[in-house]
Amino acid sequence: MIRQIAPLFFTTDIPATLAYYKDKLGFECLGTWLDPPAYVIVARDQCAIHFRCAEPPIANPDKYADELLDAYVHIEDADALYAEYGSRGVEFTRELANTPWQSREFGGKGLRRSPDRLWCEVIVRG
Repeated sequence: MIRQIAPLFFTTDIPATLAYYKDKLGFECLGTWLDPPAYVIVARDQCAIHFRCAEPPIANPDKYADELLDAYVHIEDADALYAEYGSRGVEFTRELANTPWQSREFGGKGLRRSPDRLWCEVIVRG
């Protein structure tokens, strides 16, 4: 039985990405591998994200220009997380709002652009 799926995203700077996820987004480090680190796992609320050090990716020309969405994060309270991230200085690309598809969502520049600007667009859905 599947219990959890953890996304794997690429970064060019593991230490900077780890610091951003800990300091800005409230994740904890579950482990890094190699020295200097080439892989890290961060987690929050029993959900993990894996990062691997890699060369900068090439943009996918088939994605919609106005919504480069790679993941949805489903949470219990969008208002509370929005307020927390605002207090931590996360810049939002989409303000907290109700959607026509019956969810409450926001998007964050800090969620999409970690220090090396390689993290995907994430919409937080409560």
